[in-house]
Amino acid sequence: MEPTKPKLPTEAIELYNDFIHGEISRRAFIDGLQKVVGGLAVAGIVDALMPNYALGQQVARNDDRIKASYETVPSPKGNGSIKGYLVRPISADTRSETPSKLPGIIVIHENRGLNPHIEDIARRLALANFMAFAPDGLTSLGGYPGDDYKGGQMFNQIDKTKMAEDMVAAALWLKARPDCTGKIGATGFCYGGSTANMLAVKLGADLAAAVPFYGGPPAMEDVPKIKAAILMQPGELDKRLAAP
Repeated sequence: MEPTKPKLPTEAIELYNDFIHGEISRRAFIDGLQKVVGGLAVAGIVDALMPNYALGQQVARNDDRIKASYETVPSPKGNGSIKGYLVRPISADTRSETPSKLPGIIVIHENRGLNPHIEDIARRLALANFMAFAPDGLTSLGGYPGDDYKGGQMFNQIDKTKMAEDMVAAALWLKARPDCTGKIGATGFCYGGSTANMLAVKLGADLAAAVPFYGGPPAMEDVPKIKAAILMQPGELDKRLAAP
């Protein structure tokens, strides 16, 4: 029998949202929760709010159905280079003498870097017969530090214009690979959703599709530049981002 998680008050979710976006400190987050739910309930609420990547994993890193590696992509207009996690289904590389060409998907993280959840999503896409590349926007500072809170602090230190160019470089690198069909899509979450929209604007016809999850929309004047099919996943109660 699975443990029952406590019902989360809206105020607690909003505090967590402020916390992960760097608007309040960890102490202010905990103090705010104590005011909302009382001291004794805080530990349970924190446990329910914080991600459990091991529990949420759907495809193991050593799954024998995938082939995964970390690749470094040149990014001359960005931070010089960007490292990412490349995953393909092993069957695509073993059926014939040459690797099968697959459509590619760029998987873009939230504002904490390339954490285990995003890598797991890349592996899931590989099992759906795509080749997925999940770039780490924190590469210029050493990469995802293994902790989301520290990752968020690092994220805030990086020039966002250069980070955007890193993502463009990653997408074009994936598209140009000889084991890619040349047709690519993008998906991402929060910052990654905004970046998926940005790629749709910047790449035009070079991007076939984008599926942003609760990301900021592009400027209205840029919408005509989008040639990709777009499937937006906005958050119904999200007060931070503009509604589509």
